[in-house]
Amino acid sequence: MLFDKFTNGAVTFANRIVMAPMTRCRADHRDAIPNDLMVEYYRQRATAGMILSEGVPVSDRARGYLGTPALWNEDQAAGWKKVTDAVHDAGGAIFAQLWHCGRVAHSALHADGSKPAGASTKVAATSKTFVILDGKPTLADCETPAALTTAEVKDVVQQFAHAAHMAKLAGFDGVEIHGANGYLMDQFRCPALNDRSDPYGGSLENRYRLLLEIVDVVALVFEPRRIAVRQSPYGNFNDMVPDPEPMVTYPYLAAELERRGIGFLHIYDQSASWIHDPDHPLMAALRTAYKGAIIACGGFLREQGEAILARGHADLVAMGKPYIANPDLVARLRAGTSLARWDVDTFYAGGITGYIDHPTAS
Repeated sequence: MLFDKFTNGAVTFANRIVMAPMTRCRADHRDAIPNDLMVEYYRQRATAGMILSEGVPVSDRARGYLGTPALWNEDQAAGWKKVTDAVHDAGGAIFAQLWHCGRVAHSALHADGSKPAGASTKVAATSKTFVILDGKPTLADCETPAALTTAEVKDVVQQFAHAAHMAKLAGFDGVEIHGANGYLMDQFRCPALNDRSDPYGGSLENRYRLLLEIVDVVALVFEPRRIAVRQSPYGNFNDMVPDPEPMVTYPYLAAELERRGIGFLHIYDQSASWIHDPDHPLMAALRTAYKGAIIACGGFLREQGEAILARGHADLVAMGKPYIANPDLVARLRAGTSLARWDVDTFYAGGITGYIDHPTAS
């Protein structure tokens, strides 16, 4: 099953293995344009049925880290076009993950020196990020966010719409809206953080309003079946509080995505635990609410991937860190070849080492 072709009528993938989105911080710090290193990195991994790109900031203020390639202008789109052409020439498919980091940021990353954007003015995330201070890269604490005004929230929606246009110009096969891992959309969803009194706070419907408004404007650019939405139930990355009612919250979103005909719901288990439990009720509840393709992510290799596909709880399986050191991961899994181990010290270090210098098995 893992190596079977997938199609939903709009896109077709050679297999059901997804390369999960992974921040690697190799773009130029100043202009956020993808470079030749990135072209080679994604080309090497094009045997994945579907590549989800690393997070792509939709505006300057959406940036949360140094070296993340962006999609808010045509120069950035032209850089990404070299990436998508290389992936397509190698027979692969690639979606852009559109991203706003929200409060997980620092003013030094923003050209205008603006504070991180948040759902509210509650405390800063305890996360750290890399910024340039006094002319050199520095690990810094995230700053306390400034709450977006209602008008600024509407502008964020339009930033995603514009980034979707840039993604189409860049030749991506589709886009994923990053609503997980404690970034802006997740901050709006979280009742422990979102204390707003405008239409974007309070009820579950209001707390998901921003994400769904973004889905709707992106669906004017890409066919809905070419759109994915990522969520991280029970997650606590970036100082998040797990949702108090996950069996209500996430099926609600799944039903809203189903109503819109969205192609993919990407579920990431940060703990790599509950998603593998066939008796855990959430994946079954999502399947009931949503008939599109579910991408399961979190601690998967071949055996675990085959198991969740056989249960019918997912249609595709995303793998992250194994792809870092194994550009030929699909072939290794198919043949049962041992996997190379990744080096954490090279994840965000910049340069070739630990990025495009991993050999294939044969």
